[in-house]
Amino acid sequence: MRCPFCGHEDSQVKDSRPTEDGAAIRRRRQCEGCAARFTTFERIQLRELVVLKSEDRREPFDREKLLRSLLIAARKRPIEPLRLEKLVSGIQRQLETQGETEVQSQRIGEMVMDGLKGMDSVAYIRFASVYKDFREAKDFEEFAGNVSAVAKG
Repeated sequence: MRCPFCGHEDSQVKDSRPTEDGAAIRRRRQCEGCAARFTTFERIQLRELVVLKSEDRREPFDREKLLRSLLIAARKRPIEPLRLEKLVSGIQRQLETQGETEVQSQRIGEMVMDGLKGMDSVAYIRFASVYKDFREAKDFEEFAGNVSAVAKG
């Protein structure tokens, strides 16, 4: 593993342990060149996923990008980051086990929306505002009204 500080090619694993959700292994490493310590994570990846974006663009699936967008939607909300991490892991696992190597970005968006809906209505609306490209305040009002109606019903 290349050192992020000095670029040296070799590092030594000092400690390994599973993450809280058990979906990855956290490793503390020490660079053999500069002796700096850093952390890496090892995850199971069943297959390489490619996201089909609008206008036929393709990009590799990036779980960190997805997690960042969830963290932004959930900012200052009473949601444990571990719950968001589990949501991302669950979405990634579902996508990898479906057998397809290419997945529509809309499918990922819908999976996120489904996961956030039961977690926190504010984070759900925040994510929806970007995902559904709200343009005006009335877009928020209509969507929030639908969320409130479903929650009451």
